[in-house]
Amino acid sequence: MEILGGPIFGVAGAGESHGPGISTITFGCPAGVEIQRDAIQHFLNRRRPGSNKHGTPRNEADQVILTAGIFNDADHDAMLTGPSVAIGEQEAVRTYSAGFSTGEPIAAFVATASSKSGHYAQFSGPQGAVRPGHTDLVKHHQSKGFVDYRGGGRSSYRSAISDVVGGSIARIFLQQHFGTVLLSNIVQVGELKSKTSLSETLGVDSLDYEAAEQIQKQLSAAEIYTIDSDFANAAADLIIETRKKGDSLGGVVEVVAVNVPALAGQPLYNSLKLKLMGSLGGLHAVRAVEIGSGNDVVTRLGSENNDPIRTGGYQSNHHGGMLGGITTGSPLVARVAFKPTSTINTAQQSVQKDLSEIDYQLKKGRHDPCVAVRAGVALESRMAIELANAVLMTQATNVHTDDFKLF
Repeated sequence: MEILGGPIFGVAGAGESHGPGISTITFGCPAGVEIQRDAIQHFLNRRRPGSNKHGTPRNEADQVILTAGIFNDADHDAMLTGPSVAIGEQEAVRTYSAGFSTGEPIAAFVATASSKSGHYAQFSGPQGAVRPGHTDLVKHHQSKGFVDYRGGGRSSYRSAISDVVGGSIARIFLQQHFGTVLLSNIVQVGELKSKTSLSETLGVDSLDYEAAEQIQKQLSAAEIYTIDSDFANAAADLIIETRKKGDSLGGVVEVVAVNVPALAGQPLYNSLKLKLMGSLGGLHAVRAVEIGSGNDVVTRLGSENNDPIRTGGYQSNHHGGMLGGITTGSPLVARVAFKPTSTINTAQQSVQKDLSEIDYQLKKGRHDPCVAVRAGVALESRMAIELANAVLMTQATNVHTDDFKLF
């Protein structure tokens, strides 16, 4: 069974790219967290196809409905103002728009509205073509031929809807308790590199709500999701040029959590570093994850890489917010490298699923020329899920006897 996060706070998802929709169960959210559907929808809007002109031309509304796990005893009618759902002749069922987490699993569903399954006919059956770099061959044989290949099926980035839904709940919990803010910033597209780092700009200081809102506006206003406007414009031009050639690009996304609670996480086997690198590295198309200063630490002496400590805290953040898999209160910092999109229009050598060699050429499809463009919100979500789980695991070791009295 696939679970993101866990064992306390975790997310389970189901659904394929061209199926009826994506289902998500988020479990382990403590009772009493105020959950608003609009807050989850805000982050889904950043992830959805069509949200950025340099991503896939596929356009999905991706409207989330919440069906379980929240309640508001003060106003039942206001709680049930989410999108209505009707099946056949039955009366439309109202869904949740706002309430407080009950401690039970929170259920969500996002319907698919813009699938064009006919675009994938060339991949059907044992004589179906295999896209180099994609999961077509391994998933076909792993499933004995019963895989849903349309749009990549479960291997599609569309399955990251569950990451964003569960991650939205995690970041709401972290924000309400600790003021934690999660941000991402594209720092490289192909060979183009940004001259500005979000983590260096933020330093080791905390970030208030107004400052975070200002950074988000700056990121959203750019041609691609980055604080470096010059880099954004150059990268956008490169993406357009590459798309016209029928090819694709890789990219690097920096993801940062600020106002992080200290002392969350465990050493070694339940290390937050282990969980976070695995979670970020497990997202589709990711090929490398760096924490803190990453590969640059190799070129330094220990005296250069160790972060000075004073009474007020760490004076720099080469360690990326974790030491021994435990948070220090400094910002959590990771950089995540994505490979070029596998599905491209350029002719390539490949095989059919029966391993007959072919000269492969994509016939139809709508794809991101650079998957990093829309990936930031999924990375933020995965970081939020792992941090929320680490916080709750740490809390689980602090037993207060008053919490176990009924009378």
